[in-house]
Amino acid sequence: MSASALTHTDLPLELVRRGKVRDVYAVDADRLLLVTTDRISAFDVVMHEAIPYKGVVLTQLTAWWLGQLTGKIAHHLITADTDAIVREVPALAPHREALAGRAMLTWRADVVPIECVIRGYITGSAWKEYKATGTLAGEALAAGLRESDRLDPPIFSPATKAETGHDENITVSTVVQQVGADTAAELERLARLVYTFGRDTAEPRGIIVADTKFEFGWRNGSLLLIDEVLTPDSSRFWPADQYQPGRGQPSFDKQPLRDWLDVERQAGRWNGEAPPPTLPPQVIDATSLRYRDAFARLTGAPLDYHRLGLPVPA
Repeated sequence: MSASALTHTDLPLELVRRGKVRDVYAVDADRLLLVTTDRISAFDVVMHEAIPYKGVVLTQLTAWWLGQLTGKIAHHLITADTDAIVREVPALAPHREALAGRAMLTWRADVVPIECVIRGYITGSAWKEYKATGTLAGEALAAGLRESDRLDPPIFSPATKAETGHDENITVSTVVQQVGADTAAELERLARLVYTFGRDTAEPRGIIVADTKFEFGWRNGSLLLIDEVLTPDSSRFWPADQYQPGRGQPSFDKQPLRDWLDVERQAGRWNGEAPPPTLPPQVIDATSLRYRDAFARLTGAPLDYHRLGLPVPA
């Protein structure tokens, strides 16, 4: 597969934050530009290599979901159309190629420092804690659950927003202490609304949304859904035709990368910390394909490379 991957941006705007994947720039007092690069991390280590089209998938899938959710929930997206962004911010014209398909112009919001996680199935860190203690964030769950069992109803399982390392699960009562009872209740209501919509949309398309996390921010006295929404980086997507409770499930994200890194660790060729090993081309290509497959299944169509101004994969 021949395609360039974007690892770094340097735009003529004030850089607000450079995260593991996303570069955030200030446009003015009311607006931000979010640029999703093709950087990828696994086991809390950012790889040297990038994954072609990953940033485009995260941006365009978020934009697609927010389009579906318009009228159901307030959100921060103004536009993810590159031409419209350049019209709004003419200084970005020389950078159009780098921004193509991967930039979102958004409203500013005061971020609520809570990851609003919804778990529809027990897996990941929740399964590890449950297996050890029968609890999630210290609160008891039903006995006898198997790994990957469906949770009915889904569990609102908030977490701290960690700048580095893993987010930590916290109780709803902790959220109440941090943001107040009314805000905590509204965060849970909105998170459940978006998760239910996402789950019900994805299931007929052959994808199980096992769990996902949302972020919200205050703007003009209202909570807005912000950042990425129901993407392979913020959610655990499982192929429905391979679902089998009682074990871990394959997923539509960086699974090829994680699997390869696991082999490297078990063979003693990598200690699990930075610097990471050099990724072989086949792992990069397989991971890119996994992201693009998730986009096509969820939206019903592959990425429109020509419309977005992107090179077509070989």
